[in-house]
Order: sequence, then structure tokens, then C-alpha cells
Amino acid sequence: MTVKITSFALGDYQTNCHVVTDGDDCWVVDCGYAPEPLIEHILREDLRPSSILLTHCHADHIAGLDQLRETIGNVPVYCHPIEKDWNKDPTFNLSGFAGTPITVTPPDGYIEEGDELTLGSSSWRILHTPGHSPGSICFIHDESNQAIVGDTLFAGSIGRHDFPTSKVEDLRHSIQTVLMSLPDEMHIYPGHGPSSTIGQERITNPFVIQGF
Repeated sequence: MTVKITSFALGDYQTNCHVVTDGDDCWVVDCGYAPEPLIEHILREDLRPSSILLTHCHADHIAGLDQLRETIGNVPVYCHPIEKDWNKDPTFNLSGFAGTPITVTPPDGYIEEGDELTLGSSSWRILHTPGHSPGSICFIHDESNQAIVGDTLFAGSIGRHDFPTSKVEDLRHSIQTVLMSLPDEMHIYPGHGPSSTIGQERITNPFVIQGF
């Protein structure tokens, strides 16, 4: 078993979107604005994603969904049920807030903490990490110590919590209690910026050390 995460910083927001593979099986996690580099990688490697998973449904993580599906087919899209209507609502997905309202295809199904996902021979678990948005989720592969954490935790920083649907108390719990319970060796892939490890963030991230 070889789980591989290949990341692409897409669009003006430089949103990290990921292609996750295990053998011949593949997922896409998030698909933001200007998804051409991600799509070109999928075509070049002759990959056939079975699912598109969303860490959350803000515009910079969903804007490229329809363009991706036009290329690879109507691959099912999954998000947390709390955000089931966000793809069709520019107010909730924040594209209206940014002045460029967008809508994309709604999700085909829902995933949440307690669900186990299978990719090839690998098993993944989901952590619900609200705060940046109420339906933020992280995808954890314990065996290889890899986690896709969306906009909850960044290298040296944390997700914004000043949006109308954000909640600082939830974000604090999601980081200090949920994510910091992961082992130091866990390699994290955030929604923006470089990757890191839980151990690195535990000892260098000011928001983890000092609180917020």
C-alpha cells in the first residue's frame, strides 16, 4: 500500500487542492478556482477519480468542481451535511462576500465524523473540525501519518474565524483538542500554504502555544 497526496495551489487564493492515490484508486479533495493544473495532472497520469471530497464548501475550495467534472465525468461529490446547500448559495460559500458570486453543482452525498472511507487498500477516518466553517472536516490516514486538514490549521497559523458562519470557540476546540490529539509524526496538508506536521505546529505555531 502506497498512499500518495499530490497538492496543487490553485487560483488567486492559492488554495491547496489534492489528488490522493492508492494504487489505481484516486480521490480529489477540494477543487478551487483555476483548476487546470490539477485537471492536467489527472489526464497526464491517466487517473480516474472515484470521488471528490470537500473539506468545506467555501468558494475557493469548490469553484472548479463543474470544470473538473466536465473533464472526468460526473464523479460524486461529498461534503459534511451541515454545508449541503452551500454550493448553491453565494452568501454561505462567501463568493458573494467577495463580490463575484458563484454557484456549482450541489453534493451528491454526505460524509461526517464516524464514517470510514476506503481508497484502494487504505482506510481513512474523518474528523469534524468546525470553526472556520461549521462543516469543516479533516481526512486522516493513520497508517501513513497523513492528514488533509483544510482551512482549520495552517503552518504557523490557523483558519480565519471572522466570517458570519465562523465560530472562534469551535475553532479553538478543533485545533487544541481534536487536531493536537494526533501524533507529532502526522504530516498535515492545509488548505493554504506549505505542509507541516502536528509536532512542528505544537512547538512553533503561536496560536497553538499561546491560544487565541
